[in-house]
Amino acid sequence: MADLVDSLRDELAGIAAAKRYRRRRVVEVIDPAIPVYIRVEGRECVNFCSNDYLGLATHAEVRRAMCAAAERYGAGSGAAHLVTGHTAEHHALEEELAGFVGRERALLFSTGYMANLGIASALLKRGDAVFEDRLNHASLIDAGLASGANFSRYAHTDVTGLEQELAATPARRKLVMSDGVFSMDGDIAPLSELAEVCTQQQAILMIDDAHGFGVLGHQGQGSIHAAGLSAAQVPIYMATLGKAAGVSGAFVAGSNELIEILIQKARTYVYTTATPPAVAAATRAALRLLQHESWRRERLQQLIRRFRSGAQQLGLQLMNSMTAIQPVLLGTEAAALAASESLLNAGFLVSAIRPPTVPAGTARLRITLSAAHSDADVDHLLDALNLLPRTAA
Repeated sequence: MADLVDSLRDELAGIAAAKRYRRRRVVEVIDPAIPVYIRVEGRECVNFCSNDYLGLATHAEVRRAMCAAAERYGAGSGAAHLVTGHTAEHHALEEELAGFVGRERALLFSTGYMANLGIASALLKRGDAVFEDRLNHASLIDAGLASGANFSRYAHTDVTGLEQELAATPARRKLVMSDGVFSMDGDIAPLSELAEVCTQQQAILMIDDAHGFGVLGHQGQGSIHAAGLSAAQVPIYMATLGKAAGVSGAFVAGSNELIEILIQKARTYVYTTATPPAVAAATRAALRLLQHESWRRERLQQLIRRFRSGAQQLGLQLMNSMTAIQPVLLGTEAAALAASESLLNAGFLVSAIRPPTVPAGTARLRITLSAAHSDADVDHLLDALNLLPRTAA
């Protein structure tokens, strides 16, 4: 045991020396009516690193739905979906999600990570091939690696390179897995081009729309809908429910046959306890709000434009993102950490994103915007960013 403790201590020291040490912060919401105003370890600040893009996580209707369902069903589901954990709330949510994104059926998973692992494990085996964008989320990368299929990563958004790889593989089944919106850069995948190449090369396209669901598309149906693509072009659609929807969990949507295969073979579905029914009820309420309160998406787009315009006037190094994810490139781990700490001292919580989450030399501030922010919140953040040193620490 002593040898293990010593080796772990040395490993932690190495992570800290490389400026890559991560730590949790204890956060409290000051007023649920304005969820971006929080208290971080006793310090009041404006939250600019949440994925609650539409401000629904603390919405009164969502909270009421959760409380009412908890009174009826209790705190937990008590079992896996295939035992006694699949309640009427879960089933209704699956049907509503399927209808919302225009698919035959949907299947709930406890997390997006588990959904991606479940898709790959159920559909792929040795001799198959999986192709992924180099900047995919870690859950997609891990899913591909764990599947046992031949695993390949193509350069970010390089559809031509992907096409060449697909044409060269002798695999029986070819699965292309990509983010819809890339979580650290904020750019949108070339979805139409991906769909066209997959059709030509007889490959299956799966899109993880964690950061597109709820905010893109006419009613928030996501990046696939915004790109005008059909279920036939993108047969596997996954999205999470803890970001724009403001609650928790994830779902996979597709054909009846796809969902049945996942129920039978996705180990991350079969062998885990279902999420609490109260979470499903809260998500149903959030889904209704997401559809009917389009002003939230419109407001978010206004704030994105306001931030980008101000940041460009200040000469900040932005990335090609028109989504709620607005990274500011700083380069080194030390520079990103120092900037994040300076912003916290100024009253703004912004995460410093460093390798290995992003490529070496591209450490950044990952600023995320929410419909719950005010114009003044954005303007004051820009003022604070303008005071940061412009050279790497």
